[in-house]
Amino acid sequence: MNYPGAEFDVTAANLLAPADYVNPTPADKYHLVVIGAGPAGLITAIGAAGIGARVALVERHRMGGDCLNVGCVPSKALLEYTRSVPDADFAGAFRWLRQVRAGIAPHDSVSRYGEQGVDVFLGDARFNPDGSLTVGDLVLRGRRSVICTGARADIPPIPGLRESEPLTNETVFDLQSQPDSIAILGAGAIGCELALVFARLGVEVHLFELAPRVLPLEIAAASAAVHAALEGAGVNLHLGGGVESVQKDSQFTVTAGDVSVRTEQLLVALGRRPNTETLNLEAVGVSVSERGFIVTDNKLRTANKAIYAAGDCTAALQFTHHADAQARAVVQNTLFAPTAAVDQLIVPHCTYTKPEVASVGPSEETLDRDGVAYDIYEFDFTELDRGRAEIDGEGFARVYTKKGSDEILAATIVGHDAGEQIAPVVMLMSNKMGLSAAGKALFAYPTRSEYLKRLADAYNRTRLTPRVANLFKTWLRLIG
Repeated sequence: MNYPGAEFDVTAANLLAPADYVNPTPADKYHLVVIGAGPAGLITAIGAAGIGARVALVERHRMGGDCLNVGCVPSKALLEYTRSVPDADFAGAFRWLRQVRAGIAPHDSVSRYGEQGVDVFLGDARFNPDGSLTVGDLVLRGRRSVICTGARADIPPIPGLRESEPLTNETVFDLQSQPDSIAILGAGAIGCELALVFARLGVEVHLFELAPRVLPLEIAAASAAVHAALEGAGVNLHLGGGVESVQKDSQFTVTAGDVSVRTEQLLVALGRRPNTETLNLEAVGVSVSERGFIVTDNKLRTANKAIYAAGDCTAALQFTHHADAQARAVVQNTLFAPTAAVDQLIVPHCTYTKPEVASVGPSEETLDRDGVAYDIYEFDFTELDRGRAEIDGEGFARVYTKKGSDEILAATIVGHDAGEQIAPVVMLMSNKMGLSAAGKALFAYPTRSEYLKRLADAYNRTRLTPRVANLFKTWLRLIG
């Protein structure tokens, strides 16, 4: 192998799916049999083993799942490299992503989990009618099973798309040489992030989106900020029209309305499909949705109460940190009393473009659709002294509160480190504390985090009604 970072790919493969690995002899019965070694499965397995449970963990590809191998880690490594390194080139960027991935691999490795008391089995798992699992010629029996098989890129039925064998998040990070041009279908988080990466590397990028704006699940102001940034980086945006066909010869031809673009590569980022088809779920009475996602209750139990599920195989929109929280609940509910519910979790998300966009809670569109009355508190980061001192200090924070109350319903932050800046809002929401509580905290000066105190001050000023103001004036006259 001779491509940028090939040696790091070898290192990672030897840790995450060693070719000479021999599966252990199964125990007579496990407390937990976990299927899938992505974030949800890894945390479930090591958490249960850490308190003394007998745990089997089955993985058919590589330990670490999407997040380490083909998701969060490689995409953020590329974003950081192309942002931080002057004149970043393809070889350096892709070598860096492979180095980062190999550096994290020991944490998710087969050997580490074995050392922590988890029996790791590499191979395909399939349920038997009695609830046991077959992996190769081995049978695993457990008191409870947990399905954490994740999801993969969906390939929608666009004429010619599947036949053209486009790149997805599972293959784009395997590129060994820089393409001259690339078309990206889907301007959600993955599409926008990778469009920015390739544009920074000097690739001609065409980004297609059916909706009339990028990041269509975010508020319009956040979409507008990322739209401007993508255009500024040289990305060609094709919005408001669906891709009608794809053709492949020496290049890809993407047609959407009056637009027809030829590019060297094509990347699809149009949603996710669960990895559930080969598990034989019908044999054990586990229900799935129309799209194949496993149906669970708020304790993550499936229709078969001895089988639980967590992570991306349970919902179309999932995040690594959400899978982490679900895994912790699964450990509680499978090994002890099933008291840990996940339906009230406060789950933020972030798109790591420049500017970053971080959100928590329902969208403004959802609040309007559900008839929820709300107030909006917004602050521009350029009004902060830190923002005035910074070259990239632009951005804003918008918080939605229940009408006439400081109860936080949702928030969006756009700007540098938005993913970090939303953390205190998540803390407030998770602890059922209102926006006014931020007014009691001290924030270092000058920092961007002062925005939260400014928003709290804005809320507190709304409490100064004319009646309260008159009472203050009367009191001040009385005291002289």
